Parts: sequence; C-alpha cells; structure tokens
Amino acid sequence: MMIGSKRLAAAGALAAISVLPLAPWSAFAAPSSPISSRHIHIDCEYSRVCPDLANPGDVYGAEYVGHDEPSLLFYSNVPGSGNQMRYDVTVPSDPPATNPLSRSYHFELNGAMWFGMALCDTQSYPERVSTCTPDSDTNIVDPAVSPNHPGTAFLELQLYPPGWVPWPTWAVAVGASACDPVKWCAAMNVFSLLEDPVKGTVQNATCAAKVGIETFEFAFVTKNGVAHAPANPLDSTLATYTPDSARDLFMSSGDRLQVSIHDTPEGVQTQINDLTSGESGSMTASPANGFAQFKYAPTGNSCKAIPYAFHPMYSTSSEQTRVIWAAHSYNIAFSDEIGHFQFCNGVAVPATPFGVDSAGNPIACPAGNTEGSGKNQEPTEGAGEDDFCFPASEALRIKVQGCTDTNTGFDGLSYQPVWPDGNTGLHPTSVLFASPRFGGSYAQSYDRAAFEADLPRIEFSTCDRSTGAGCTLIPTTDDNVPAAFYPYFSTTKAIGTCSWQFGGAIPGSTNDFSRNNQYGSLLLLTYISPSAGTAQRSSAITISAG
Repeated sequence: MMIGSKRLAAAGALAAISVLPLAPWSAFAAPSSPISSRHIHIDCEYSRVCPDLANPGDVYGAEYVGHDEPSLLFYSNVPGSGNQMRYDVTVPSDPPATNPLSRSYHFELNGAMWFGMALCDTQSYPERVSTCTPDSDTNIVDPAVSPNHPGTAFLELQLYPPGWVPWPTWAVAVGASACDPVKWCAAMNVFSLLEDPVKGTVQNATCAAKVGIETFEFAFVTKNGVAHAPANPLDSTLATYTPDSARDLFMSSGDRLQVSIHDTPEGVQTQINDLTSGESGSMTASPANGFAQFKYAPTGNSCKAIPYAFHPMYSTSSEQTRVIWAAHSYNIAFSDEIGHFQFCNGVAVPATPFGVDSAGNPIACPAGNTEGSGKNQEPTEGAGEDDFCFPASEALRIKVQGCTDTNTGFDGLSYQPVWPDGNTGLHPTSVLFASPRFGGSYAQSYDRAAFEADLPRIEFSTCDRSTGAGCTLIPTTDDNVPAAFYPYFSTTKAIGTCSWQFGGAIPGSTNDFSRNNQYGSLLLLTYISPSAGTAQRSSAITISAG
C-alpha cells in the first residue's frame, strides 16, 4: 500500500446518486399501463442531492448541497491504470437487528459505497468538441489552457446495504435503497452534464423536465449482464429501479469479492465475482442495456436519446485525469456516501411507498417529533432537511423510523461516533479492500493515492473556497459547534494483504494517516469560465495536504 506524492484531500465533490423524479409520483400512477412499465427517472435538480457540480449556481440558478463523499483516489502514469482495474473486497456486516435504536447500521451511515471511473460522453459538458477517443490521454486538456475538453461522464459502481426501506423507493427518496433484508446488491450508475459553460447555456427546459440537466443512468448488476429495463432516464421505467432476487447478484456480509472495471467493444463493463458464493454478475454501459447519451439542444424542445456505448475516457489515472465539471478531482476512486440518514422519533410518519405526498412533496418529520437519538435528540427541523421520512413498518428488517434527505445540519448518524470501531455488537464492520491492481493481468500497482472529501463544497455558506476562510476538517453543525465525529480512512492487514478500511479507530489498524488531518488543506482546481469562452482559476473546492 503506497501513498506517494501525497495529495491528500477533503473537499468539493462529485457526490454520488440519491435522487428523485421531477414529476410527483401521482403523475406516474395513471391506470393505463402496468406500474412497472411507467416512466420514472431520477432528477438531480428536484432532489438537490445529486453528484456535486463545481458551480451548481451556473446550472440551476442557485446553490444546492449534495451529500458528503469522503474518497480515496488512486494514481499512476502507467498506461492502463485509467481503464482496467480490479479490487479485492470484503463485504461489511451489521450488528443484530434487535434493539435497533441502540445500534448503528450501514444504511444509516452510508446510503452506498462505490468504485468510480471517468468516461467519454461527446454530448456532455463542456460541449466544445464532437469527439472523445476512448482509453486515451489525448483527452487531458487543462481548462487553464483551453475550454476544448472532450465531453465527460462519470461511472460509479455502487454497493447498497441491506435491511431498511427497499428499492425502488430510492428512485424517489434518497437512501432508501435496500434490495434485501440481509444481502447487499450493486448497480452501475453513469452521470453526465448537459451544459455549455462557455456560452452559459444548458439543455432545453422540455428535455430537462424529462431527463434532467445532470442526467443519471442506472442498471443493477445482473447475473446474466442484461438490464431489467432501459438504463437511460428518458426510457427508464419503475422496473429499472426494482431489484429482482432471481436475476440480480446479491451478496452476503463477509463475502470475498473480486470487483473489476474494464473496457469492452460494447462499452465499459463492471463485473463482480463473489468468491464466497461462487456467483458472479456484470453490467455493461451499452446500447443493448439501454444506455444512451442525450443530444445537446439548449434551444427548442427536442429530447433525443442516442444509443451510446460509454467507454473509459483516459489511459492513465493521474492528477490531470479529471471529470472537469465535478466538484471532486477524481478519476479512479473509491467513495463512501455519507450524510443522509436522520432519526425521526415520535408519532408515526405518514408516508406513501415513495416518501412523498400526492403532490410529489417530500414527507417531512412531523412537528413535535425529535431528530437524533439518545441524549442528542432535539426538535425536528422539518421540511428542508428532515425530508423523505418513513415509518419503521416499511423497513425490511431494521425497524427504525427515519428520514433520508441531505443532512445539511451535520448532526445525523453519519456525524456521530458510531462508525466501525471494533464494537461489532453495536456498530457495523468496515468494508475492506486492497488497493486496485491494473493492466491486462491485473499485475501492476498504483504508486500514489490521495484522500479527498467535499467539505468546502457542501459548507458553502461558511467556507470561502478561494481563501479557505471558514473551511473546516470537521463540519460545523446547525447548532454552530463542530460535528461529534467525521469518519476517516485507515489500513489494516486483511484479505492476505494491506487493506483499506473506513470509519473510526478500528483495532488492528496499521496506519490512520493522522485521522481527520489526512484530509489536509485547501486545494485550488481550475474550471472553465462561464463567460467569454476563456478558462480561469476557479474557487477552490478540494482540500489537500502535502
């Protein structure tokens, strides 16, 4: 395990997925077609918790906060490091389901964990050139030099924890993403951005209402590699987001996995081999699975899905191989998505199966209830933070009542000292994974790594991303005090080698990289200016040490 050329970080991120449709659920509920075939898509503007953009005000006209994404990035200048890698992973476990209010579970701490990669999408930001050569470092264009960077998308292979409110609820309510009472599942997610930062335009309003400006493609990892329904947001249906235990790869806690991401002629493919169960699954970002790009048309009302095979953008994975529209600086990376779940204690929460009312508005934790747990309980903050709430009766196994909106107050379960710490009776175990290996036989190692989180980006009301003033390594709560806890990466000897883990002070750790100080100090990134067709030094959104 090597950390070289330390560019360790904590800051503004391409947050991951958790989102919801622009139209209310009632709009899909017409009786003219089976419910599974009705159109539904995940819309980032309405949900306000999609992958974080560097400057969302340029896209949506206002700032919004994505979720928190502490991340681990892997770097190498050797060809192949940016388009073909494999991780050895051990699936984490949860404590018993009894007395759940006195324990913590993965769904409360992280709605998903994922492995990522930058992809080509010639119809995505910055809309300046019409080509993108897959698997090639010719796509590295410094925005400080030119805005003519090939269009970029981002892949996240996400793993979803079991036990709480099940899919397809999460297609609407963030964080409600269990596939099974006790087993994990996985899905391929691809994000693009329909914006021209030079001309200051975005996708036309008619199309944006159907697919979003920041588009989100989704397909579960299946045993035969065939998607349930089209992955792209124009053709997706409820079936797209509904797990199927007969077709999808489900994984048990403690299972040993080989997780690979590699290119194929049909598109980039994610593959999971469960060495414990002997089962395997895959998903390919191909036209056959309903993946598509969207014709960029800032005027008019057209909305054209173009069948498209997404391929890796870069050959290598260096500090220059960025998704240049994202807040985070990463290409090859692992992230744990935190900062959603909050308890809603008190009277039963009224909820539809999708956490929204008949008008499509999120169900908030009722006035008179409390958020938090134990001595940390306080009156609920209601709409705006304690949203998308569910009663314990809707949970598959862990019977707790809670909400899954973005926890802008930094006081939810993700910010309490209830992360993996060796106390497996009360807290979950950590995911374990070795640093990826790349190349045709997965024989080569990355020689550099970096820690990165999005705190400056999501603390935008208090953090000056140009100077660092008001930016913190431990986020400030809505009570104006530091959060009780912020998780960090460490290493241990496991899976037969040095492995990464995430949480608190876990017994057997070999290096904790100074715990929260691993995230470092503010790092400036360069973005394309929204005016004059030139590039400029943007406000900083990433923290780096070293």
